[in-house]
Amino acid sequence: MRSLLYIIAVIMIIGWAIGVFAYTATGLIHALLVIAIIAFLLGIIRRDTAV
Repeated sequence: MRSLLYIIAVIMIIGWAIGVFAYTATGLIHALLVIAIIAFLLGIIRRDTAV
């Protein structure tokens, strides 16, 4: 599950970066960034508590 979370976060960050350089759908781009950061932080939190 953790690896899937990281894959989703990386895909969202890449999508955000592509969107920033393309200057399209600015609201959606920032939403993708926020979701990716939340997914990354959840992965870190869950990994620390499992150890």
